[in-house]
Amino acid sequence: MESIEKIIDKVMRLLMAVSMFGLVLAGTWQIVTRFIMGKPSTVTDEMLRFLLIWASMIGSAYCFYKDEHLALDLIKGRLKGTPSKIVNTFVELSVILFVGFVFIYGGGRLAMNSNNASAVMQIPYKLLFSIMPISGVIIILARILKYAQIAKNNRIGGNK
Repeated sequence: MESIEKIIDKVMRLLMAVSMFGLVLAGTWQIVTRFIMGKPSTVTDEMLRFLLIWASMIGSAYCFYKDEHLALDLIKGRLKGTPSKIVNTFVELSVILFVGFVFIYGGGRLAMNSNNASAVMQIPYKLLFSIMPISGVIIILARILKYAQIAKNNRIGGNK
């Protein structure tokens, strides 16, 4: 299980690094063409939008993977024992259901039903929207790996 986690971690970090490098490179080129050459590049404007969408979706999936996502712990932090377990289970199930329905199902339908392409680069919107189900699968996989790790730790702790 740890080898799967290491592979996922490396792939996600590589994807984020590539997308961030692309953002910096395209942003720099956009600045050069706009202010130095006086004629802004239309390709980089569209590329920056697409890269920003992909970088933010991969980054949010990575935050879920590392369990460092934004959360409101007003109630969860005050509960102890069984009520804490019930609330945590409810929250985690809600996240999985939301991600499964909105990201995987909705994003998948959006990607599959898109028939047009971007105006400048002629990239199919299917490619742009495919990041929704991809990040959804990564988020759910991250939650499943977290539960497996918790179960393993509880099993090991219970044997002592």
